Amino acid sequence: MVQELICTGLTLSNCSLECINMLTLAMLVIIFLLEEQGTRKRVAFRSEGGEGKSDEGTPLSSRVTIGDDSSLTIKVVQPSDELTYICQVTAGPAGVGDGATQLKVFFAPEKPELTKPSSQAIYIGGSESSEVCNKCVSMNGHPQPRIIWFKDNNPLAEVKDKTQETYMVPSVVKEASGLFTIQSTLYMRPTKADKDSVFYCVVEYLMPQNQIRKKMSDKISINLNYPSETATFVLLNTTPVKEGDTVTMKCETDGNPQPEFDFTKDGNNIKGEGGLLTLKSVKRTDAGEYMCQATDFDNLDADLNIDPVSVTPVEPQVVMLGDKVEWQCKTKASAAHTVHWKKVSSITRFPMIKQESMCVGAVPSVPGLTAEASVNLTVKGKPVIESPAVAEVEKEGDTVTLKCSAYGLPSPQFTWKPSGKESVSPEGNKMVSTMTLKATAEVMKNGVICEVSNEHGSDSAVMGVALKRALVNSDRGRAFSLLLLLSSLLFSGLFVVQTL
Repeated sequence: MVQELICTGLTLSNCSLECINMLTLAMLVIIFLLEEQGTRKRVAFRSEGGEGKSDEGTPLSSRVTIGDDSSLTIKVVQPSDELTYICQVTAGPAGVGDGATQLKVFFAPEKPELTKPSSQAIYIGGSESSEVCNKCVSMNGHPQPRIIWFKDNNPLAEVKDKTQETYMVPSVVKEASGLFTIQSTLYMRPTKADKDSVFYCVVEYLMPQNQIRKKMSDKISINLNYPSETATFVLLNTTPVKEGDTVTMKCETDGNPQPEFDFTKDGNNIKGEGGLLTLKSVKRTDAGEYMCQATDFDNLDADLNIDPVSVTPVEPQVVMLGDKVEWQCKTKASAAHTVHWKKVSSITRFPMIKQESMCVGAVPSVPGLTAEASVNLTVKGKPVIESPAVAEVEKEGDTVTLKCSAYGLPSPQFTWKPSGKESVSPEGNKMVSTMTLKATAEVMKNGVICEVSNEHGSDSAVMGVALKRALVNSDRGRAFSLLLLLSSLLFSGLFVVQTL
């Protein structure tokens, strides 16, 4: 029968495993073994009348002790200690008995950190989802936790399909410590109603006795740009206006950001500031009809308009390198208008090319009266590996960490020869595979092969591993060389005087 023992690593604490002994005779020998992948390995022992000792060359060397109560104590518990431990007791004529304990290790992750994207405000009306939050990151958890997104205190369904209006892009990194760092990026197609929404993320993790616990990030709001639909022009004075008063009128729209405003009195231009028109020490001659004109409107009863821009095809286009793609852009307006294309952004990394372009319709006679639509192009191809750097170790047998970075669409799969402990994570528009293994003689001689592949092809590269070159003081090296030279010349019967 295997019993389960739970250890929490909240403070890198110690953990003790009791030796279950059903025998009543005096114990002669106590041996603790760990079992991994069906193989047992001794980690500590105590002979009759002797002190407990730990074995060298095990994952627990120098971290385990056997107490007077025959328990095994592991110092500074690590995720890699999550194994099955066996206590084996030899009791003379009574024979040999053993008992197994399965150790479970728990580390509570850190509070998630939430950051906004570095880009400008999100424009409402785009054809693709935008990056709402740069990253939600929670570090150092075990077992692997998960991230949940919230909008206005309501959880968002976990969606990874990038064709949906709202989706998440998660990634997991297993650190060298064995702890997990997780992150998630939220993408969505916001509406005007989201201008007052609040977003945050929660890391959910498992603790002993199947307890589900949570830690919440700070809350953020998003900056949205959206067009004006209505405008208002109001008098801010709350009492009847009389001569000598200061009169303030305010013009604003329901769009963001606010447009530029122009003011007129009885058809003649007058100067305002932003959306405010202020008249100081008014006189009877200031009476008249005041009008506010915004860049989106001819006036408050505007009849100038431009229809939405239509682009066909509307779907994002994905083509192979060398293929041809074509779009048509159309619009109508109540006045003479123009249509032109402009490139919004692009990422070019052979063999992957991503580009966003925009078709803009404009009425030149009315500044700011425009309509636009975006299109997206993705060019696919086989993966390509970045030129690898040679890794260095102090000596043969040391642990070495290698990185293999590759571009490609769809994202490539990684294969290492020989293999080790691997983790894969995105970095910008590339994928990076990190692998840790021992620098054996074969690895240092032949290197390690990283292979990447997707449905369009493959690429491979050899990651070299070399010894670090020792740095020698140049002056000492020079003097030593001279000494050897003089000694050799003297032994050969010659005498040489050399000036340095």
